[in-house]
Amino acid sequence: MRKKLTFTIADISQFKEALLQWGQQFEEIVWLDSNAHQNTYSSFDSVLAVDALTAVETDTHNAFEDLKTYQSNTKDWLFGYLSYDLKNDVEVLTSSNYDGLHFPSLYFFQPKKIITINKNRVTFNYLKMVDDEIETDFKDISACNYLQSQQRQSTNIGIKLRIFKDEYFRQVEKMLEHIHRGDIYEANFCQEFYAENVEINPHKTYRKLNSISRPPFATFLKLNDKYLLCASPERYLKKEANKIISQPIKGTAKRSAVLEEDRLLVTNLENDIKERAENVMIVDLVRNDLSKSALKGTVTVEELCKVYTFDQVHQMISTITAKVPENKNPVELIKETFPMGSMTGAPKVSAMKIIEDLEASKRGLYSGAVGYFTPENDFDFNVVIRSILYNHTRKYLSFSVGSAITAKSVPEKEYDECLLKAKAMRQVLED
Repeated sequence: MRKKLTFTIADISQFKEALLQWGQQFEEIVWLDSNAHQNTYSSFDSVLAVDALTAVETDTHNAFEDLKTYQSNTKDWLFGYLSYDLKNDVEVLTSSNYDGLHFPSLYFFQPKKIITINKNRVTFNYLKMVDDEIETDFKDISACNYLQSQQRQSTNIGIKLRIFKDEYFRQVEKMLEHIHRGDIYEANFCQEFYAENVEINPHKTYRKLNSISRPPFATFLKLNDKYLLCASPERYLKKEANKIISQPIKGTAKRSAVLEEDRLLVTNLENDIKERAENVMIVDLVRNDLSKSALKGTVTVEELCKVYTFDQVHQMISTITAKVPENKNPVELIKETFPMGSMTGAPKVSAMKIIEDLEASKRGLYSGAVGYFTPENDFDFNVVIRSILYNHTRKYLSFSVGSAITAKSVPEKEYDECLLKAKAMRQVLED
């Protein structure tokens, strides 16, 4: 079904830049880049998937069943995304908040061309119908032999807030009332920043965002006129054979240019009672989600509240794994754990209902997931955070940020955390 050909590259960083630029000619693109972050569960350094042979696109109704049918019938590599609003297909929920982006709720495609990078080796994995183009494409990419994008970019992009500071405080206080009443223990409350009537060059904007953050789950996604420029540090769920892995993030601290101060910030985050409590609550939620299919006694917390350092922030990450039956359908595993606990709260369904009531905009792809399925029924998906979403036809641009609200939350501090998370996106767009 596919032909593979591998080349060794002398300057891999230059080839990566050229590869993504070459990919811009296609209407369907998924680019996943680890930015050289290596961890126990890394599969490859980066991958580009382009040019759909077949695809599935749907709203929330019966979405997981449609994906299950498509994935089972195709038996090939599939790349795409799951929007947060697929919660409505998992539970009896709705999404009625404002949506300026109008992305499909779910989209996956079978790429004709897949190119993976591991260290200095590049592998072309092409469907038979286009495998005679491998060497030509390799030469074009190596020679940077393609048209540069001439897409215009608005200057002085004015970022607006969907809710203002006072309204944010009021909504957080309402969420705290729910917590003190015992309706929930924790919920992730998000707010949207947006711009209207703007034009950006998505590829250049992504490169700028990625250079600032250099996260392990960076993504450039293009679906015709719709774009995701993602600098995510978080993995949602991965499947390797009969093992599944989730790595939720809860707990954030700023960086300092002064080494001693930066080390102190790490120590303070490691010992912050509120941040650890947030993380542990989500770990418990994830353990519960994974246990729906896990073989008895296999749900394991491999790392609890470990602090990792990124260019912009320090993050507290936990790693939970489980073993599942060999014949378990991969789409079912995702449906049982979706949406991810780090972006919802506990108890999960109650938290999602309250989130929908208090937030002012539809999340859509934000706090959803981008990733892929392999022909062997494995998969890997990130969490769509620290991301810019853009609808070129509507000239609408959006990015959202959030924080976990618990009984110990102080609204002013939660607001400051949101601004910290928004910093890279604002810097990219307003510079």
